[in-house]
Amino acid sequence: FVNRVTECVGGYVALMGGVDAIVFTAGIGEHSASVRQAVVSNLAYLGAKLDFQSNEENGPYIHTPDSKVSLLVIP
Repeated sequence: FVNRVTECVGGYVALMGGVDAIVFTAGIGEHSASVRQAVVSNLAYLGAKLDFQSNEENGPYIHTPDSKVSLLVIP
């Protein structure tokens, strides 16, 4: 699952020439901190940095202040 999400996001990032934010929603995106962590880890090359405590608390903002990509959880 994580690899498929990474492939899809990476493909769209390439087509758009970058990304401002990644938003996690619905069942797994909203409720699985471990999946969000794995996806963001795979996308670290974008400059995405996860705030682990905020991620465990389900956000809504789960990026660090120095992250180049905003990371959000929306129920």
